[in-house]
Amino acid sequence: MSENTIYHIYAKDRCLYNCLEEKEFNMKWEQLNAMVGLMHTDYDVDDLSYEKLPPGLGATSDGEPGGEDSY
Repeated sequence: MSENTIYHIYAKDRCLYNCLEEKEFNMKWEQLNAMVGLMHTDYDVDDLSYEKLPPGLGATSDGEPGGEDSY
């Protein structure tokens, strides 16, 4: 499990970035909001959202989701 808070960023129902640590999240979030506001895209600023997972949840240190193997 991750010892840091991690973030996932979404545009509508599509995950754009997953398992970002706070510093990287802040940079990506700011960039996305600026791009959507300036460029003609299929997305609006209101379409952007994120999920914040506290330490101990989310991905392991190797980037894989926590839990048992599915096979």
